[in-house]
Parts: sequence; C-alpha cells; structure tokens
Amino acid sequence: MNDAAPAPTPAPEPRRRARVRAPELIGKGGWLNTGGKELTLADLRGKCVVVDFWTFCCVNCLHVLDELRELEEKHRDTLVIVGVHSPKFVHEAEHQAVVDAVERYEVHHPVLDDPELATWKQYAVRAWPTLVVIDPEGYVVAQHAGEGHANAIRTLVEELEAEHEAKGTLRRGDGPYVAPEPVATDLRFPGKAVLLPSGNLLVSDTTRHQLVELAADGETVVRRIGEGVFREPQGIALLPDGKVVVADTVNHALRTYDPSSGAIELVAGTGKQWWQGSPTSGPALEVDLSSPWDVAWWQGKVWIAMAGVHQIWTYDPESGTVEVAAGTTNEGLVDGPAAEAWFAQPSGLAATEDRLWIADSETSAVRWIEREGDAYVVRTAVGTGLFDFGHRDGAADQALLQHPLGVTALPDGSVAISDTYNHALRRFDPATGEVSTLATDLREPSDAVLVDGDIVVVESARHRLTRLRLPEEAVQVESVAHRTKREATEVAPGRLRLDVVFQAPTGQKLDERYGPSTRLLVSSTPPELLLGGEGTGTDLFRELDLNPDVTEGVLHVSAMAASCDDDPANEYPACHVHQQDWGVPVKVTEAGVARLPLILAGMDG
Repeated sequence: MNDAAPAPTPAPEPRRRARVRAPELIGKGGWLNTGGKELTLADLRGKCVVVDFWTFCCVNCLHVLDELRELEEKHRDTLVIVGVHSPKFVHEAEHQAVVDAVERYEVHHPVLDDPELATWKQYAVRAWPTLVVIDPEGYVVAQHAGEGHANAIRTLVEELEAEHEAKGTLRRGDGPYVAPEPVATDLRFPGKAVLLPSGNLLVSDTTRHQLVELAADGETVVRRIGEGVFREPQGIALLPDGKVVVADTVNHALRTYDPSSGAIELVAGTGKQWWQGSPTSGPALEVDLSSPWDVAWWQGKVWIAMAGVHQIWTYDPESGTVEVAAGTTNEGLVDGPAAEAWFAQPSGLAATEDRLWIADSETSAVRWIEREGDAYVVRTAVGTGLFDFGHRDGAADQALLQHPLGVTALPDGSVAISDTYNHALRRFDPATGEVSTLATDLREPSDAVLVDGDIVVVESARHRLTRLRLPEEAVQVESVAHRTKREATEVAPGRLRLDVVFQAPTGQKLDERYGPSTRLLVSSTPPELLLGGEGTGTDLFRELDLNPDVTEGVLHVSAMAASCDDDPANEYPACHVHQQDWGVPVKVTEAGVARLPLILAGMDG
C-alpha cells in the first residue's frame, strides 16, 4: 500500500497548430461597414479574425452568415469577422450590388469588396463559402469550407482567447464595424408578390421581415403583417381556401396568413435547417426544411422551391405532410426522372395546368416539371449549367440568362422570366422555342405578377413594384456571354489523387456509432473527363482516372462528415454535420499536379 499523495495531473498543453502568415486583405472595390476606413491585417492584430469568403448569390453563404451571428455577438470584444465578397456572376462584381447585398442580408461586420478575386487567390480558396481563422498574431490556423462549422470555430476561438490572453497578445475592445445610415422607404428589398382577390397586392418585404399589403396602385401601404414572426420571407401563393402560404425562408418554415382574419399559422418546418440524413418526408411540423424560397399551388399541393438543398418539395395541407418531389441535393443541371434530377438553388415557381415552371438560379436556367405517365420528370427550357450565363436572346438552346429568381406564367402559354442579375424581364415561348427580352433597366427583378393585362415587377434593389405594359415586340439587346471567372487548376493527365481534408474539431471525433460518418460524391462535366473514380463512397479520398482526350472540364465534388463530442460519459453527445460542394475547373497539362486537396475543415498538412 502506498500512502504517498498522487502526483498532480499536468495541465494539457495548448494544441499545436501549423503557423502560416495570413496574406493581406486587398480588393479593388474597397471596404464597407467601416465608416470609410481602409482596413489592414495590422489593424486587426490582437483580435481573433474569421475571414468569410462569400458571394451573395449563394444560399450556402447566406446560411453561414446566419450561423456566425451568435458567435459574432458572444465574442464581440475579441473576435472580428471580415467578409470578403468574391463574386461568381458579373453582376456581383458591381460595387453597388455588393452594397445592396450587405444591407439586404444584414451583414453587421466589415466587408471587403474583391471583384477581381485577388484575396480569394491569395488564400487559395476553391469554394463558396470558405472560412479562414487567423490568430491574434496574424497567422492562419484553420480553414473550413461549406456549412456546419460554427461550433468548431467557436471552440477554436475560445482556445485562441485563452492562449493569447496568457501570452499577452489578445486585445479586447470594440471592433472596426461601423453601421451604415438607415434609409427610409416603404419596402426594403421586396422578394415576391401575389395579387389578392380584393385587387390589392401582397408583397414579402424581405429585409424588414414582414409582409406588406399594398393598394391596387402598388404604392399605398394598407397594412404591415407579421412583425416578429417572419425572417426574410420570400415566396407567397394563394390557396384555394383564400389563405396565403408564405415561404418563411430564414426560419426554414412555411406559414399561412388569412387575409380575412389576420391569423398567421405555422404549417411546416421545425425552425431548424435540414441536414443530410434528416427525414425527407413525414408530418409537416416534424420535418426540417432548408431555406424555402418560393411556393406555388399545383395539382392539389403546395410545391416548394427548397433552395437550401437544391430540391423541390411538396406540402399537402389535407394530410399535413411534406416530402421531396424532385432533386437529389446534388447541385447542378441534370434532367430526367424527378428523383434523379439535379437542381441548383431553385428560387422561383409558376404553375400552369400541366407544368410547374422553375427558375433555377445558380444554373441561370428555366426548367419545368410535368407528369409523364404515373411519374414526374424534369426538363430544361433555357440554361446549360453552373458556369455559363449572360444575356442572349434567340433559340432557347443557345440563349443565356443570369441568375433568374422568378418565373410568371403568361396567358398565351409563354413564361416571363425575372432575369435578376441582367436587370431584365425576359420571355420564353414554348411554342417557338425562342427567348426574347421584354424590358430592361429594372434593378434586380425577383418576381412579377399579372394585373389587368399588365405585369407588375418586383424591383427588389429599387425597393418598389413597377407596372409595365406587356410589349407586343421584344426589346433588342446586344448579346453578351460569360463564364464564371475562376482560374482552372492544372492537373496532370492520368491518375489524380483527390483528398478532402477533414480534421474533427477539438473535443470531437468522427461519429461512427451507426456506420461510416463520411461521404464523398464525385462526378464531372463533361462526364467523359473521368474514366474512373466517379460515384459515391465513404472515404474522403479518391483515385481519379482522367481521360487524356479531354483537356478541360469541371470536377464536381460533394463531401460530408459528421463529428460528435468525444465524451464517453455522455450517452447523447452533441453531433455536428459538416458539408460542402465544390465545382473545380481543371485543365489537363503535363506540368499539372497529381494531387488535388480540398479542405473541408482543418489545414492541409
């Protein structure tokens, strides 16, 4: 028997991290939310810094903005979040568009407008959104791509606070954020509109988190609805019983509004965002949704443009259930049977008797769903994929749009398109297969509604409704074609090693209680680029065989990892899902690399 006192347990050493000096933050568009001050990394020394590479077209980026709000508030005296706006579309490179987006999405931290992707390239970013953590001494200590990393970053920030408080290198106090002056308008970035039986118009006043009923003139405010209930509402649709169904986008929910009584009722969604592995059907109030952006009544159900997961869902008021109707959650443009189709942020819906029209924003496409026998199929009218866009009229198979958010069925069977980033109202005629331009000089039109033979356009970035006569002849517009301006990664021909880097956050481990906790899906455009390695697996690495006859293309990579708190005493540990989709342009050259690392979370060793 040994009566000696046990030796004290040594304090755990701080986790050792790779130290890479953070590149400077530079962008031709300058800084927003700083009161006019130009920031440098030296100005942020002593603070924990999270650099958020985002672009305002990207719903995943909007999810991350919401994920970071609690962290930003809780650690406001030690943490500075810096948004680096890195555009995908040409319109997103316009400075005023970035200014609008910062207000529209209530971004309450400094934002660097980087239209030429200068800082994006310096940090070797490959995907929207990407988060980079910089310690108080100016070194990069972590990188995360995609959604679901808020808890990991919170843990890391708390570690950095303790470590640098002890070293004397932490500086507490207010950050550099300066709020812009508020602007008084009746509407602020309205999203969608619907004509009420009374002749009045109901509008989703997105940034003010309300619905607004306007008189028939489209200007006079009759009433404001739902203060404190909605969060960035978007789509609105009339139901047969006279109620209105509303896509309560940031609350991940559907609600109904009764214009006769004023009652608002939650009918679908739990308030939590849907993640991979969650139920995709069941009682509507027990199933998570993800950023529902528009709604339409078609074939006895409410159809939902579920932008956050690139799918179309339905809600059946009679049975009180929801289910997936089309889409796999993979982001892209693939037609065919509804269950196998790919969408990319569907954001607008319009129903006719036999078709449900869809504005598929990230592919700059207009698509439709129709019944074929006993099943639904998906077709594309205009659009080719994630990276091609522009303003070009003519035959639909070569016409170009730029991030459309709305579609409106017209009486003659054609479809009006709110071609948002082209600031135009376009038209697709299924009878002729032609695309034309109806009106230009709009400002981010996001929806349109027919009223007495005219068309009322929601000019989101002008904060108003604009009434137009439907022209008999199209407007002539000079054709412009674009591709997303991202440098291709040069890869060597033959075998390419793909590594998705994932390191579980401190205090967590991969959740393997019910089988593999990781998933990797790989495909390519064109499909001929890959001779082997495509498909789904559970390892976060893959050997890809590149076709020597295809010199360039895009690798589509989707990765998911689930980690849980590593505490054996906790029977129900908290778990977190991390996921991201990449579209990596590649060029096959002899001097290219033989390994392609994509960082989901951590640092590439």
